[in-house]
Amino acid sequence: MLAGLDVGTSAVKGVAIDGDGTVAAIADAAYPLSTPRPGWAEQDPQLWWDATQSVLAALRAKVGPLEAIGLSGQMHGLVALDAAGRVLRPAILWNDQRTAAECEEIERTIGLERLIALTGNRALPGFTAPKLLWLRRHEPDVHARIARIMLPKDYVRLRLCGEFATDVSDASGTVLLDVAHRRWSEEVLEALEIDPAILPPVLESPQRCGETRDGVPVAAGAGDQAAGALGVGVDRPGPISVALGTSGVVFAALPAFAADPQARVHAFCHAVPGGWHAMGVMLSAAGALRWLRDATEPGASYDDLVAAAAGWGAGCEGLLFLPYLAGERTPHADPDARAAFAGLQLRHDRGALVRAVMEGVAHGLRDSLDLVAGLGGVPQFGRVSGGGARSSLWLEIVASALELPLERVAVDEGAAFGAAILGGVAAGRWPDVATAVGATVRPGERIAPRAEWVEVYRTDRERYRALYPALRGA
Repeated sequence: MLAGLDVGTSAVKGVAIDGDGTVAAIADAAYPLSTPRPGWAEQDPQLWWDATQSVLAALRAKVGPLEAIGLSGQMHGLVALDAAGRVLRPAILWNDQRTAAECEEIERTIGLERLIALTGNRALPGFTAPKLLWLRRHEPDVHARIARIMLPKDYVRLRLCGEFATDVSDASGTVLLDVAHRRWSEEVLEALEIDPAILPPVLESPQRCGETRDGVPVAAGAGDQAAGALGVGVDRPGPISVALGTSGVVFAALPAFAADPQARVHAFCHAVPGGWHAMGVMLSAAGALRWLRDATEPGASYDDLVAAAAGWGAGCEGLLFLPYLAGERTPHADPDARAAFAGLQLRHDRGALVRAVMEGVAHGLRDSLDLVAGLGGVPQFGRVSGGGARSSLWLEIVASALELPLERVAVDEGAAFGAAILGGVAAGRWPDVATAVGATVRPGERIAPRAEWVEVYRTDRERYRALYPALRGA
């Protein structure tokens, strides 16, 4: 059995799969998130390790010995260690928003155009490098004692097998990696006065990176989005991954490194050696539907909400929803962007609001698709995952807005499944990632766009895109 671990924001999730991708066991262990101040998000890394031990014990109890372990997890988080390997302070997470000033400093120091050329991205508050600069400015005593920094899943690796390392996909989200050349950027480190000695070696995702005390090999692993893309079969150009989770992601493997000149989408190394990917991220996708439910009818079932939405036609008679409930990343890197309903009339009821939210998310995903396609070509179809993908109506809406057929997959276990695939390659079960994906990922139901909806969404898309500039600063 091959195990995959996903060190998430709220829990560690683990899966055990066999050689054809059948899931034999699932386990998870939850932990809290700390928000000591508005806009801050922190966690004690010991929580991740305790949860990892619990999950591995549960998997072994169900399936017996493990052949390999692959790692994935939340990206961008900063774990600071002293010379003895002790954690100096709680980890600062991907959704922490305290570093706006440091982001401006990075882009001013290096120059935005040069930063994008080197790293494929601009400096965003959730990324790792701004957090390190924030520590230097606001917690100089802690900063002075830093001997190593790590990303969340890599702290688990350190505890699991004693190795100090990361992988190229996760390192891409630090704004310290030369993404095109898959190595730490000497130019960025020098400009920001960061000692390269505190950074871990960078490995390819399926590379073997140590072993547990009982001899189980551990793969370098990947960030959650890259691992999740492998889990739905997006290991090469052609299909895209469409994730309808709390956030929404459009992810495409690229034939070569390419970055959007304005960094409206992320350009990262893929979990496939020698591969890259482009990724558009909207911060509120299925989370927007959860917000509407909790605000209007707490406790209502999603099936009831979707059934009410099905009573309305495409376009909801002119009702639009802008889904920027928590700011936005793609296509507007604007933490102050805000959501809105536009076009409300007396006829609109709860079902209309639900459908407008579903369609607003679909338009947001189309924004990401257009930018991603501009870097790597128009995809052939999409593979979907996440809680929102359980709704056939929502998938028809998204397929029609994207103008692409969408496929579910037989097994939807997210990043943990992709991590298990990488573990299998590291252990020699398969010779490479492509072979592993071909052996384990099986397509399921295909949802086609509805021609009559496509025409409506083409018209509505222009109105949707006019809302952000019209409401900016309102």
